[in-house]
Amino acid sequence: MRRRIPSTQALACFEAAARHESYTRAAEELSLTQSAVSRQVQALEDFLGVTLFRRTRHGVALTPGGKQYWRQIARGLEGLERDTLDLMAGQGRGGAVALAAVPTFATRWLVPRLPRLAALHPDITVHIETRTRPFLFADTGFDAALYAGTPEQVAHWPGTRAEPLLHEDVIPVCSPALRGDAELTPARIAALPLLQQSTRPYGWRQWFDAMGVAAPAALAGPRYELFSMVAVAAAHGLGVALIPPLLIEAELARSELVVACNRPLRGERSYYLVMPAVDAPPPALVLFESWVRAMAEEGGA
Repeated sequence: MRRRIPSTQALACFEAAARHESYTRAAEELSLTQSAVSRQVQALEDFLGVTLFRRTRHGVALTPGGKQYWRQIARGLEGLERDTLDLMAGQGRGGAVALAAVPTFATRWLVPRLPRLAALHPDITVHIETRTRPFLFADTGFDAALYAGTPEQVAHWPGTRAEPLLHEDVIPVCSPALRGDAELTPARIAALPLLQQSTRPYGWRQWFDAMGVAAPAALAGPRYELFSMVAVAAAHGLGVALIPPLLIEAELARSELVVACNRPLRGERSYYLVMPAVDAPPPALVLFESWVRAMAEEGGA
């Protein structure tokens, strides 16, 4: 059946004009004349039977229908451009994986291992953008997500399947100067400044409860949004941090951070590879899933 799709030229002109709210600036961006952009937009309006712009004293402004259509078209054109660039870059070989990921896990664990993926599958390209919360895959261009959450959270992510990769065990770490020559007791840590991770507000309280130690200041201390920020603060001697060791492998190897007390606690969250629940995932995603599971099975090493 013939598809009812406007021309890509008309869509490109509309998207640029909508973004700038100006035919003139859209024409400059697209190396066209203003009248050419105007004609393309008029042809699109005729095709749709919907007015997309209204005239103003300063140029044009989107109508409510035009604004809604622009949001949808912008995503489609971005995806079309991305897919085109991926095909051109790979010359028809391999493929790309568009990955949404929690930032610290992607930066600290995944990216340092990507050279191993490149050596094994040189024709696969991985694109990474930050996402920290569940989303609808149908509304994005993502193929998969690296997500940190609880089993309940991934179970309620609609239309997906989740592959558990690594548990989020946490352990107290600090700078070598703050610890000294010997490990600290939980009671001693309770008396030191505690660095808080804002998305794990009760992390220290849970750790002290597991250790059987009273810690009136377990919720006190400066809060940081990302584990990477907490790690830097701890390395600079600002306090003791409760961090998954897999996120600070480099700092531990360089002795910028040391284990303050070698008594880890299994957190509530794990790291998952989340994918749309489809019968035939893209071949590049199948290879990526197999590879990332192998990396996780190495124990996070």
